[in-house]
Amino acid sequence: MNSEINFDKSPDGLIPAVIQDAQTAKVLMLGYMNREAYDKTAAERIVTFFSRSKQRLWTKGETSGNFLHVHEIRVDCDGDTLLIKANPDGPTCHTGADTCFNEVNQAEATPDAAKPGQAQFLNYLQGVIHDRKVNPADTSYTASLFKKGVNKIAQKVGEEAVELVIEAKDTDDDLFRGEAADLLFHYLVLLEYKNIDLDEIVAVLQSRHAK
Repeated sequence: MNSEINFDKSPDGLIPAVIQDAQTAKVLMLGYMNREAYDKTAAERIVTFFSRSKQRLWTKGETSGNFLHVHEIRVDCDGDTLLIKANPDGPTCHTGADTCFNEVNQAEATPDAAKPGQAQFLNYLQGVIHDRKVNPADTSYTASLFKKGVNKIAQKVGEEAVELVIEAKDTDDDLFRGEAADLLFHYLVLLEYKNIDLDEIVAVLQSRHAK
């Protein structure tokens, strides 16, 4: 993605980066990045800016602990603006407000928006699964699935689907919930392996709903 970004459009080599909450879609803040800040952000999956006042790299949350964990990075059509979807550890603004625009950061129930509440955790889980793929650890079960490849991941989705069907015929709701969670998790892993975002699946459902 770095090759798509034109840092040379600005005399100081800085481009704006809009930070959006990956779960609620609220705009959290605006900062600026040079190539070094972008590379650090992309590598560590923690938002780092170039501070124009301090004239140095500045990781958001380095003093407050309210880091911004990267979920997705997008570049605009001109290659000179970034949209970074992130999961905040706490309030984003230095004033203590949820956003630097003094908005309450929570999902809104609209026909075109994802369901607010705990279902938004899926966006966060997507980010964790992506991190396990790009930064694999020997102790990570998720990373081991990616290492085994699509056949193993698809097999696990099939196995979990069968187990869910079996539990559906029983009366133990706790076991049913557990199998449903297992199926959903492995489904998200399969989507990540295929480089398909959950939002793309939601968009298909939305298009069918509109018909």
